[in-house]
Amino acid sequence: MGVNDSRATPAPSNWNLPNVLTVVRILLVPVFLVLLVGQDGVDPTWRVWAFVVFVVAMLTDWIDGTLARRWDMITDFGKIADPIADKALMAAALIGLWVVGTLPLWVPIVILVREFGITVLRFVIIRWVVLPASKGGKLKTVLQTLAIGLMLLWIPVLAWVPALFVVWTVVAWIAMTAAIVVTLVTGIDYCVKSYRLVREAKGS
Repeated sequence: MGVNDSRATPAPSNWNLPNVLTVVRILLVPVFLVLLVGQDGVDPTWRVWAFVVFVVAMLTDWIDGTLARRWDMITDFGKIADPIADKALMAAALIGLWVVGTLPLWVPIVILVREFGITVLRFVIIRWVVLPASKGGKLKTVLQTLAIGLMLLWIPVLAWVPALFVVWTVVAWIAMTAAIVVTLVTGIDYCVKSYRLVREAKGS
């Protein structure tokens, strides 16, 4: 009679590099916001530093997700903290850009209502089904990041390279418009998928 030596794989510790990077991203949010709204948002040097912090924070998002999957370090803490860090950074950027007059108020309202609405939806339907991320969602994040980055550098370009200001403004608004459109389309798509998945789960 053989002996079964198989053992359950222990859950990864919450004390790991991906989670540390997530915490760093959360801590960078107030730093980024201070740099963005400091000097009334019109100092080009402060805006460049805000851009640098934003880029670093977004890089930690990509790195921690990649490492967590590659090293099998996905934890319950990471599942909760990572989206919180992402939403906090995006909200700080959009609201901050409105505060300093770079964006009209309707832009952060439209994007953030969608972002937090889908997050709430995920928690509501989790008892029946887990809503997976989509390729459209990833494209949305890329476009939002690009548009915000361009908007952050709007004042430095105006101050230091005025010849490029008009072109920069046009490109920035094209990117922001694309981000808004994809944000809304993917939000509707998530709602439709959620309805279908929950209906199938209840019917099974």
